[in-house]
Amino acid sequence: MKQILLLTDFSDNSWNALFMAVKLYAKWECEFHILHTFEPDNWQIVNNGKDGMEIVAPEHQDLIDQMDGTKEYLLKNHQNPKHVFSTLLIAGGLVETVQRLVPKYDLDLVVLGTHGKTGSKTVFAGNSALRVMRQVINCHLLLVPGSHNFQKLDKVSYPTEFSHFTPKYVLTPLLELLGQWKSTMHIIHVALEFHLTEEQKTNKEILKKRFADLELLFDQVSLSKSVTWDILEKTNSLESDMIVITKYSHSVFETFLHEPILKKLGSRTRVPIWISPDFQPYA
Repeated sequence: MKQILLLTDFSDNSWNALFMAVKLYAKWECEFHILHTFEPDNWQIVNNGKDGMEIVAPEHQDLIDQMDGTKEYLLKNHQNPKHVFSTLLIAGGLVETVQRLVPKYDLDLVVLGTHGKTGSKTVFAGNSALRVMRQVINCHLLLVPGSHNFQKLDKVSYPTEFSHFTPKYVLTPLLELLGQWKSTMHIIHVALEFHLTEEQKTNKEILKKRFADLELLFDQVSLSKSVTWDILEKTNSLESDMIVITKYSHSVFETFLHEPILKKLGSRTRVPIWISPDFQPYA
């Protein structure tokens, strides 16, 4: 059974990410863990009437009600017998909490929307999304723009410079997903010139083997404004349904981190980003 963590701040955008996840994995048996983290303004010590005293936050009951409402809605309206849902309401930082939950639940994927509620302490847009991208290193991530309406996974774009070897196990969850959807994979190489070193040629051949069971196309894009700009322009022209980045492809990944990719995604494309991990231990 797939173990998938869904991050929510109860905004329309986080609901949209949740809906994409359940549709994306409609044919798999999955347990979806719906997580909301919060940083309480004030703690209070109260008598719980059962075991004595406990520490609670004033907003805690409201959040419990919202989490219960989220689960009840899914149980009522999401009629997939292969899916089960649980809720996690945890006081603490978003990134630190996700890091703890990855090994606890042996997570296969973390899903989050890229634009949350403005001014909310639980927002995971902007800097928070970038922190998740940088620091949650041992699990696959799926970032879903708030405007994206997921219907299909026909075309997937994978930007790479062929500079790094990609182990089989890094791509296995992605290959399973793309195989189920019978997707076409577009390998996108953005560069000033396309003469490959022997190492790059070897890595390109390895990628051909990795995606041998899919329809595979290689696209060369001459660098113009920036790597991010050119990738987004190409994915738009291809009408791609998803962009895949692996953290092993460090130069592409770091470019996406340092250029305002989330802002550009919100204004120039509606394509989700799948980030494959590097599986290095936390520092």
